[in-house]
Amino acid sequence: MEKFENLDPQKQQKILESALMEFAENGYGKASTNRIVKQAGIGKGMLFYYFKNKKDLYEYLIEYSLNFIIDEYLSLVDINETDFIKRLKGAAQIKMKAQLENEQVFNFMVTFMLTKDLDLPPHLQKRYEQLQQQGYALLYEGIDKKLFRKDVDVDKAFNLIRWGVDGYQRDLLQRLQGKKMTELDFAPYWDEFYEYLDILKKSFYTN
Repeated sequence: MEKFENLDPQKQQKILESALMEFAENGYGKASTNRIVKQAGIGKGMLFYYFKNKKDLYEYLIEYSLNFIIDEYLSLVDINETDFIKRLKGAAQIKMKAQLENEQVFNFMVTFMLTKDLDLPPHLQKRYEQLQQQGYALLYEGIDKKLFRKDVDVDKAFNLIRWGVDGYQRDLLQRLQGKKMTELDFAPYWDEFYEYLDILKKSFYTN
């Protein structure tokens, strides 16, 4: 896709955002290239100058999104941190920053992961499997289970803590809708988040 990547960055970003939003909202089958070009403010001929068809565009978006999530989120998490809650604390900050920078990528990936009826070319399948492996390592590899209370089922505790963190992030993103990110003081939000993590720590960890 060298031609597309040589396009003016602002036009390139507009096309990407429009396409990501369209596929995220409607899935591959119902997505419309007519709506994409209208939202991007370009002619349909321009879109198909860079992409052969809808499937070609969709596969480009998958690769773009996989690269973004791996490079801007998963690869930045410190998996040498053996305290599960501390690791999730760091991961949450990185994920929030990445999601605020490109929310459409994360929305698109949720829709993509729920789509089961589209065969991926081998290189994309490999990249997707890499993302899944990194995601698993991010959550579970190298965690010190001795930090948990002996009367706690550690695997269930993992899930409860993870669900709590994910739920807080979704709630926070909703509260931040429509606000200017450059004018926000994130300190109170992180303080609130850390208070929740402290409750989880007291519930599941040894003293």
